[in-house]
Amino acid sequence: MGDNRNFIIAILLSVLVFVGWQHFVVTPRMEAEKAKQAQTAATTAAPASDATAPAVQGGAASVPSSTATITAASLSLDEALKLSPRVEIASDRVDGSISLKGARIDDLHLRDYRETVEKTSPEIALLSPARTDKPYFAEFGYVAAPGATVKLPTSDTLWTVEAGSTLTPKTPVTLAWNNGEGLVFHRTISLDENFLFTIADSVENKSGAPVSLYPYGLVSRTGQPAGKPFYILHEGFIGEFKDNGETAIKYASAVKDGPQTVSDTEGWLGITDKYWAAALIPQAGRPFVANFSAEAGANADPQHERFQADFRYEALTIAPNSSATVNNRLFAGAKVSKVIDRYKDQGIYRFNLLIDWGWFWFLTQPVFKAIDLIARATGNFGIAILIVTVLIKAAFFPLANRSYESMSKMKKLQPEMERIKEVHAEDKMRQQQEIMELYKKEKVNPIAGCLPMVIQIPVFFSLYKVLFVTIEMRHAPFFGWIHDLSAPDPTTLFNLFGLIPWAPPAFLLIGAWPLIMGFTMFVTQRMNPAPADPVQQQIFTWMPVIFTFMLASFPAGLVIYWAWNNTLSALQQGVIMRRQGVKIEIFSNLGFDKLFARRGADSGKS
Repeated sequence: MGDNRNFIIAILLSVLVFVGWQHFVVTPRMEAEKAKQAQTAATTAAPASDATAPAVQGGAASVPSSTATITAASLSLDEALKLSPRVEIASDRVDGSISLKGARIDDLHLRDYRETVEKTSPEIALLSPARTDKPYFAEFGYVAAPGATVKLPTSDTLWTVEAGSTLTPKTPVTLAWNNGEGLVFHRTISLDENFLFTIADSVENKSGAPVSLYPYGLVSRTGQPAGKPFYILHEGFIGEFKDNGETAIKYASAVKDGPQTVSDTEGWLGITDKYWAAALIPQAGRPFVANFSAEAGANADPQHERFQADFRYEALTIAPNSSATVNNRLFAGAKVSKVIDRYKDQGIYRFNLLIDWGWFWFLTQPVFKAIDLIARATGNFGIAILIVTVLIKAAFFPLANRSYESMSKMKKLQPEMERIKEVHAEDKMRQQQEIMELYKKEKVNPIAGCLPMVIQIPVFFSLYKVLFVTIEMRHAPFFGWIHDLSAPDPTTLFNLFGLIPWAPPAFLLIGAWPLIMGFTMFVTQRMNPAPADPVQQQIFTWMPVIFTFMLASFPAGLVIYWAWNNTLSALQQGVIMRRQGVKIEIFSNLGFDKLFARRGADSGKS
């Protein structure tokens, strides 16, 4: 009894330490960090600039670094857009504009996605021009060979519209610029029905002498995405190369470790966040050098850090009275699985890996495809999760059956196990030995009851990954109060699910679905025979409570899956127990039978 009491006290103390640490250390530290960042943003006063900074060296010529400096005097989006004439971008999926100054693609909104679940909230702004709070843009151009004095377009060059007035999936636009020294530059930009831009750059040489130029492309960003980084999710630089494999550099590592360079002939590179990405796709078969570089911000402020992914081709030599063209592509949009897969099928090397499927990709991708397919048929991702759970249970049905049959046999052995405990009450070692001999004699595996939970752990993690990284799950509603399956249950027990006008701290956000999950886990456990060891009994007793607190901050879709899976497990186990002739004694496992027997004895005496 003393061991059990000490075990319970240890658990309670652990919970108190966790709660206290969150409330008195973690939360104040986060608030202090936010205040520090706000103060830094308000006091930094470096002059705003869009000038070319020192470049990352990548061979004979280097790509310019075009990230703008962030200042307290940053302009609003509308003010920044007015600094240059623009060509409008309009399609069913995106809208925005191209700056004629520098011919940058630097203003792009995603029409299908909002900042919150409210339909009236602003569209997601993926790309933003220089001089705004967080510049993020794509740029293409040329650099000259070292020592050459050829006049080339820069970020300050004002291009003219040669053809087209609005960039749409049906109407490309062509820009032009004449350097006045015999070189005429043309840029034709096309857009497909989703998020892929095609940029055809050509140069006419009328100078009377050959010219060697190094075409380049870059994606430049200032500041990291909002929110804390997650271990299970990659955000930062990413690239896939045919001869060099994958390059994946998190934002913090990019600043700490310095630039990285890759040489290849096929692949892609860019910057990825949880749901969005901007990726450059060089022309396949043409050798290029890819660079990933970052620069720390003022006062070590992450919001002022600069990130640039760029590539540079080998020299392109244009003979007199001739022209040359290079074709590049830019993906800028949402990481929609079917769209990404379509681009891979169109020849972009391993482009499906733009979505971070994780180590369990062989489970994650099939689970997602099944959920996505069923969701299209039912119109609800929550229902799809329930149906996929049934399919997963069916796949593991034979293994789970053997496990539940073993547990049913253990249930039959309960009376004999209780007799052994009474006979050897003073000798714990002998007690355990006798019970193990009983297991061997009856051919019962005492750990078989853990198999249903063990076999679903990989599925659990793969579903967690699906809910966490796939944009299809973002803002996907279920029923009732669940408006976003990828976010935690917004309700909490500690304000009576919204009846009390009080916002509890984060560690007390125990919603309705986590409570349902905890209850189903509790019922499933109580259908099983209690472990012989008292300490194990206490662990199993507290496990539903611990899991309730743990999963409260997980995506609601994952908690719904776990609760539904527990319910199916309890039903399956109940059917098998009846088939084995074992009585389902949930109440007796709770100790209610002894309570009722005691009351009956007391009433008999009276």
